[in-house]
Amino acid sequence: MATLTLSEPDLARRRGLQRMRAVALSLLLLAAVVYLLTRDRDSGWGFVNAGAEAAMVGALADWFAVTALFRHPLGLPIPHTALIPNRKDALGQSLEEFVTTNFLSEDVARQKVAAAEVSRRVGDWLVDETHSRLVVDEGARLVRHGLVSLRDDDVTAFVEQALLPRLMEEPLSPIAGHLLASVLEDGAHHGLVDLVLVEAHSWLTENEETVAKVVGARAPWWSPQWLDDKVIERIHQEALAWVADVRDHAEHPARRALDDLLTQLSQDLQHDPETMARAEALKRRVMTHPGMGSTVTAAWDALRSAMVQSIDEEYGVLRRRAVEGLIDLGHRLRADAGLRGRFDGYAADAVGYAVRTYGSEVATVISETINRWDGKEAAERIELHVGRDLQFIRINGTVVGGLAGIAIHTVAVLL
Repeated sequence: MATLTLSEPDLARRRGLQRMRAVALSLLLLAAVVYLLTRDRDSGWGFVNAGAEAAMVGALADWFAVTALFRHPLGLPIPHTALIPNRKDALGQSLEEFVTTNFLSEDVARQKVAAAEVSRRVGDWLVDETHSRLVVDEGARLVRHGLVSLRDDDVTAFVEQALLPRLMEEPLSPIAGHLLASVLEDGAHHGLVDLVLVEAHSWLTENEETVAKVVGARAPWWSPQWLDDKVIERIHQEALAWVADVRDHAEHPARRALDDLLTQLSQDLQHDPETMARAEALKRRVMTHPGMGSTVTAAWDALRSAMVQSIDEEYGVLRRRAVEGLIDLGHRLRADAGLRGRFDGYAADAVGYAVRTYGSEVATVISETINRWDGKEAAERIELHVGRDLQFIRINGTVVGGLAGIAIHTVAVLL
């Protein structure tokens, strides 16, 4: 049998219930005293006596009705009394169905979200820098904890046992070809080409001796040194001039040739069986390399260290940008009705999905909790919450009964 543990609010409810019981009982005793004092008296005392008698009847009837909900009146096993202890399981099931139907339905949840204007409230809250910084600080702590808790062994196991085998099974050449085609269509590769050309020109400028050694090693044995030096110098100058020309002209033929080459490669990766087979073979050689797992783990470890270091800087660039982004989002939510509508729509969809999928399971907490109580405990818990108000039924029954007794006595006298 479960033991009823009362919290401070429950103790306050019990005190209120006891006070109201005392009031209801006092009215009953008052009616009894008045009834005894006015017995066998003539004149107007008959009306008082009749009212007191009817008040006692009303008080006793309503006391019986209220008490019968929670226990057997006077301990007598009268049929259809102690309803809550005897039918608590059915009560819990009915309460669960009521909550599910009227509170955990998708339509009700969506209406509540729409009426709450979640997006506007979020916007008003985020524009305060203190609030946005609080969100960033809490998020940073959670992310840092997750990054630090993730062990290298777990990452290696995931890469070797889940990621790499999955990539081995998945054809990557069509995906790579489609991605390359998208990059070429958007011209996103031009920045990388410019960077390569700038670095190449810089390297050629600063490493003339290295270029001379590489080219000089290919010179014929019979050519004189002075001729080799002239040829090497000329080659170096022409290479510098060509790279600078390609770098400075966006429509250079070499750039167009590179674009054509990459475009053809993107198409071959998606549609040419021979190219696709070579790409998949290269993928398998890379994926099956013995050091692939450790290499990915090492890269992840370096990335994690950099992320943790950035997160730990309380006033660093990462956190500052995050705070600024949240503040900007708050202003946009306040000013942009379209954005608020989309935000509220997403919130309603999320809540609707949660209620639709898990609402019935959440409601089972009600019936399961009540089922775990024994009958007496269930009656006591429910009586603590509603018993005080039910005492007004006894009080009203006393008053109404007295008035009804006076009215009935008046009609009897008139007749």
